[in-house]
Amino acid sequence: MSYGHYHMGSGSRTGRRSLEFGKTHVVRPKGKHQATIVWLHGLGDNGLSSYQLLESLPLPNIKWICPTAPIRPVTILGGFSCTAWFDMGELSEDGPDDWESLDASAAHIANLLLTEPADVKVGIGGFSMGAAVAQYSATCFAMGRYGNGIPYPVNLRAVVGLSGWLPGSMSLRNKIEVSHEARRRAASLPLLLGHGICDDVVLYKYGEKSAQSLSSAGFRYITFKSYDG
Repeated sequence: MSYGHYHMGSGSRTGRRSLEFGKTHVVRPKGKHQATIVWLHGLGDNGLSSYQLLESLPLPNIKWICPTAPIRPVTILGGFSCTAWFDMGELSEDGPDDWESLDASAAHIANLLLTEPADVKVGIGGFSMGAAVAQYSATCFAMGRYGNGIPYPVNLRAVVGLSGWLPGSMSLRNKIEVSHEARRRAASLPLLLGHGICDDVVLYKYGEKSAQSLSSAGFRYITFKSYDG
């Protein structure tokens, strides 16, 4: 599959540079193709790791698309470059979010789903930073547009987030409340969120807070699962 790229504007913390998305790996369905899920890896990982895990799952009717994030400097790693869906500093509720890269990653993922057959249900899932982008994509679907105002083109049917968090959680409710269509779409989308109680990378409280923020914004079908360890 082709490599994507995007340009980061001068307002971003890394300055203007062109970043390429890496290789995309696809697990073909072994049975009847009923659903397609884009699965997003965590910080510093790649699509091949996701592919190797997902191809062993006994889910014959699902096609898995496993893209690779761009290699870019990451603030939380002291500027070290690795695969990352967006830049991030210290994880906190009031920390600045890299909206430009979040939109670029969400758009890249949506584009991977646009060519799926009309009778196939499509969804997005991810782990850690990948889960953050999956949840952000859920909010773009509900609002009908990316953060930059460009229309969101995919009819999502499910979102899964493991050990992740929700970028922009503090302002989400206000953005969705103002639109009847946004409230309707939010209420229609099932989300499955899971988090380990002792997670010392993405703290459990951020996963729990994400579920609460999504629920208060009007996402009705949320399943939040806690795991020991």
